[in-house]
Amino acid sequence: MGDMNRILLLGTGPASIQMAVMFKKHWKCCVGVVGRESVRSTSFFTALQQSSQQIRADIQNEKHQKMEGECQIDHVFHGYGSVTGEWDTVILSVTTDAYTEVLQQINDQVLQQIKCMILVSPTLGSNSLLRHYLNRIGSNAEIISFSTYLGDTRWFHDQPSNRVITTGVKKKLYIGSTRAPSPSIKRLCELFKQVGIHLEVMDSPIEAETRNISLYVHPPLFMNAFSLRVIFGEEPIKKYVYKMFPEGPITQYLIRDMLAQWKEITKVVEKLNIKGLNLLKFMTDDNYPVRLESLSRDDIENFVHYETIHQEYLLFIRYTSLLIDPFSEPDSDGRYFDFSAVPIRKIFINREGYWDIPRMPKEDYYRIKIIQGIARYIDSSCPTIDTFIETYESKISEAAQTRKGEQLSDAFVVQSFAEDLKMICSEIEKGIGSKKSH
Repeated sequence: MGDMNRILLLGTGPASIQMAVMFKKHWKCCVGVVGRESVRSTSFFTALQQSSQQIRADIQNEKHQKMEGECQIDHVFHGYGSVTGEWDTVILSVTTDAYTEVLQQINDQVLQQIKCMILVSPTLGSNSLLRHYLNRIGSNAEIISFSTYLGDTRWFHDQPSNRVITTGVKKKLYIGSTRAPSPSIKRLCELFKQVGIHLEVMDSPIEAETRNISLYVHPPLFMNAFSLRVIFGEEPIKKYVYKMFPEGPITQYLIRDMLAQWKEITKVVEKLNIKGLNLLKFMTDDNYPVRLESLSRDDIENFVHYETIHQEYLLFIRYTSLLIDPFSEPDSDGRYFDFSAVPIRKIFINREGYWDIPRMPKEDYYRIKIIQGIARYIDSSCPTIDTFIETYESKISEAAQTRKGEQLSDAFVVQSFAEDLKMICSEIEKGIGSKKSH
């Protein structure tokens, strides 16, 4: 039933801790954790040392009890270059743009022994990237992609330590493997079922990777002039990600761009022989539901068949319906929970003392550049995606000029991600070639 007896987690973020607890509690396997040595990870490693490698995951909601627990990590490695021993499973719990950078630091002999590599929160193309990388070092490991991380986990005391809290858990995730049938997937499905999450198995890993809501909503929400003014500290008044203009970025034009970008991504995935998704259905059924009084089942199911203006109208309704949590209990004044009041985060000084850009849109930049690169490779036009990237890149260049002489992180540099794209596209080419030959 798949190996998965010796699991090595790459990354020292909250997600790694939650998963280590889950694997240890349900599978009683040997678990190792490795992270890069940085100012940020120092407090994590110190907390582990002081607790004799004990870690703890708490929960906010009683119904997620199966995620709770504490355990002892068997092996802790400071720096990816220090990993030793035999590991049958490696779990990547680092940001997608760091996948190859992290693997390059690990001894090839360690990687050549692994049977299975799991990507916790990949982006479209991540599986192809790692397949190319592992092939190059002579590994034929199975590579499994999840659509996204299982929920929302953060540090218990707001800073890296040996304790996390999971505040939300998804009901359903998508998963795909380079192998079929896959005993490892079967095992993962059973584990996730135990903790109350349904795993839907897709025909391919890239299909699972297209089922990540961030791909569809983050670029329009963050890579626009309004949000970027807030992110780069030019707007003194607090603004919110999911609110209507002027409290937030959502206007009819943002909705138009969100819809157009979804259509561009759909064209790309269909050219790769993957079925696209119904955006409205994915938003309501897999992410946040709205009341049927606001959006009818019929409109949700038939969304893809409607004219553009009708689709824009329905997306706009979806966002206005979620200004409040429609399923919360109103208070005595009839006010519902202010669901959309998620502040747009601003640039900040990170633990290394450098100016940095928040994860949204820093991580989305890599995701969308990869999609743009794949689109160009297969000759699929994506003008909306191009505009998001141009808007973002001109903003980071401008900010780098404004703060010249200050310590800036790499996030302020315009990047091509050419090396990653070359590897991804060469795997895509193989896929297209093998489909043609059948």
